[in-house]
Amino acid sequence: MNLRFLETFVWVARLKSFRLTAEKLFSTQASISSRIAALEDELGVRLFLRDSKGVSLTPEGRKVLEYAERMLDTMQALKQSISETGSIQGRIRLGVMDTVIHTLLSPFVTKVMEVYPGVEIELTADTARNLCEQLQKGYLDIIFQTDVLRGDGVRNLEVARYPVQWIVLTGSIYDRGYASIDELAKERIITFSKNSRPHQDILNLLHAGNVAAPRISCVNSVAAMTRLIRDGFGIGALPAALVHEELKQGLLTILDDVPQPPALDMVLTWRTGVGLELSEDIVALAGEVLQEYARQMGDSMITLLPFASDQETA
Repeated sequence: MNLRFLETFVWVARLKSFRLTAEKLFSTQASISSRIAALEDELGVRLFLRDSKGVSLTPEGRKVLEYAERMLDTMQALKQSISETGSIQGRIRLGVMDTVIHTLLSPFVTKVMEVYPGVEIELTADTARNLCEQLQKGYLDIIFQTDVLRGDGVRNLEVARYPVQWIVLTGSIYDRGYASIDELAKERIITFSKNSRPHQDILNLLHAGNVAAPRISCVNSVAAMTRLIRDGFGIGALPAALVHEELKQGLLTILDDVPQPPALDMVLTWRTGVGLELSEDIVALAGEVLQEYARQMGDSMITLLPFASDQETA
């Protein structure tokens, strides 16, 4: 039995799409269909049902999937037992939110390249919501985002929190004491993109403080937010880790006399299954890099969560 055809079958079952499988395996839809047809002929059963809603497994297909994954898992274990990490080839499709780009990404990518020099890193930067959609569609392997994602073959690890503070230009009209959150909310607030987790947290905080109509500017770029705050456009609501250098230089100041916004969670989410073992190893590397980053930055910039919070969804 052709293991390549079995791998194709597993990916069609996982992604529920011949087109997405073709993209994943760098092939064509015609080639994918041909492999599945050949496998069906060899086994003497129909593996998939195709209709307007997409592709789904037949009862026979579900039985075959169980055995196919075992066979591919055994083959992968054999390959790993006779190879070193430096000889591992492949590609990892990594998705990161903007906060990670400005904090953790550089040391993380450096670590991955050091341990797996033969692995190509394909990087996508986007909002947490868009990253989750792309992971579910099979376009990404690992994402750094803000919420636990439910879905078949998906695992989540809540790894850290970035404390979020009110940050202003030092010496500006915003650099003063505020008697309440209501008084602060009369000024323009700068935070992350609309409907993002941080934006929703800010709205909830202000609502709890009976703020009826806050002036919020939603920006989808950390660099743009930082520039607006430095130009005195308003009060920033973002993790202090993103403006660590500006705070250190005294260019920006944290307002600490009013309730602070909720912390920004960081969740590692990745696809699991046969052929995706490299993702597990790279997630472990992320944990090592996080430990070192947190040690350097301190709890005021990032707080690690126990990795025991790992949870698998089915």
